[in-house]
Parts: sequence; structure tokens; C-alpha cells
Amino acid sequence: MPLPKYHQLYLVLREQLAEGRHDTGLPGELALAGQFGVARVTVRKALERLEAEGLIERTPGRGTVPVKRGEPPAAPERAQLTGLLENIVSMGLRTAVKVLACDVVAAPEAVARPLALPTGAPVQKAVRVRSTREGPLSHITTWVPEPLARGFGRRELARQPILLLLEGQGVRIGRAEQAISARLADADVARHLQVDVGSALLAVQRLIFDADDRPVQWLQGLYRPDRYQYQMQLSRVGTVDAKLWVSTALTAQFH
Repeated sequence: MPLPKYHQLYLVLREQLAEGRHDTGLPGELALAGQFGVARVTVRKALERLEAEGLIERTPGRGTVPVKRGEPPAAPERAQLTGLLENIVSMGLRTAVKVLACDVVAAPEAVARPLALPTGAPVQKAVRVRSTREGPLSHITTWVPEPLARGFGRRELARQPILLLLEGQGVRIGRAEQAISARLADADVARHLQVDVGSALLAVQRLIFDADDRPVQWLQGLYRPDRYQYQMQLSRVGTVDAKLWVSTALTAQFH
């Protein structure tokens, strides 16, 4: 049975709040209704749910603002994934890309923190959609410290994977930290991936480091699960009394 529309909207807005996308305040009820193609009463019910959970504060004349939390979310657990970076580049070379945006912006806290930059530091923000012959596959947003991105822009991003462009700037790619979860498609992402608003997507957060262990790229990717999957190889290590499953390789497959 499908989720009620207000609950789908509540879930999407909750995820956006967690990502810091509404730090300066949420759009008004009419704007949200138009953005998501729902009735105003649906928006109101979703906002009431967020308010009841203490995630937003609604004040007449001031609008709707997120409630600040104490501690920021923990960084993704470190994972040494054999072949991950090579796999990322390979996928980039075998798919078509459309660059939706490429601008130098002031890094919000949620971006500055993983990149070890001061809040407001200049970063290149690029938004791209990757596709196969079957249609759109992923919606990718990347942030790169501005000094490292001066040698490439929209045209280059449409032609080459960003890791190859970074290497062309003299960056020696080292390792990656990656977290995989799930997320619901908001109106903008749904349009670009050709899915319904509220559809479940595979969500990837990836932090790329150079050979000197300095962060050089922060990525948030949303993938259609019907066209993309991760496959992981596991090995048992340790003593007889304390054996653990350890990832030895991770590959991504798409169609």
C-alpha cells in the first residue's frame, strides 16, 4: 500500500533538513505545494509532523525554520575499498553525463566540515546526471575546494570523470570514505531521474582524499536502484573465536 502523500513529503523534507538544505528557513506552504505538486493541506500535515518531532519551528511572521541540533552527524565510517576509485572512473567513462550546474559557492557547514574547510570557504559545486542507453542512472552533487577546481568547469565535467580532472590538476588520489543508505526522491531529483516523487533511491556519500590524506572532494549521489547496484566481496579474518567479515572488494554495476 503506497504511503500517504503527506507522509512522503514529510520524509523528503526530513532528509533535506538533515542535509542542511533549509538552514535559512523552509519555503512557504504555497511554494512547497507548487514544488511537490500537492495540495496545501498536504504540506501543512507534513510540516505539523516535522514540528511535532521538534525538527522545525513555525512562527507567525517569521516563517518556518529548522531547530538547531547540538552535535553534527558523525562522518561516514572509514572503509578501504579495493578498486573503488578505479570502478568510479570506469563507470564515468561508460556513461553519458549532463551537467546541470557548475558554480563557485560559499561552502555551507555540512560541506565545509568533511572537506576540513572553514564555513563559507569557496568550493566548486557541480550537479550532474549520468545516464545509460536505458535512461537516467544517477544524480550527483560534488563539492571541490576552489583552488583544486580552477582548471576545469562545466565543459570539462561533461567530458571526463572528475577524478581524472583532479589528477590532471596534479592531485594524487589516495583513498575514499563511503557511506551507503537510502533516500526518497524530492521533486527536482525525481524529474531528472524520471521517477515519482517519494521514490526510494540508493544514496551514496563519498569523501575522496589525496595521497597526503587531505580531503579533495565531497560527493552526494542518488541512484535509481532498478538500474544500479553495489556488489561486495567479503572475507572471514581473525582468530577462531573472533572471526569477522571484512570487505575485500566492492564494485558497482549498472544497466
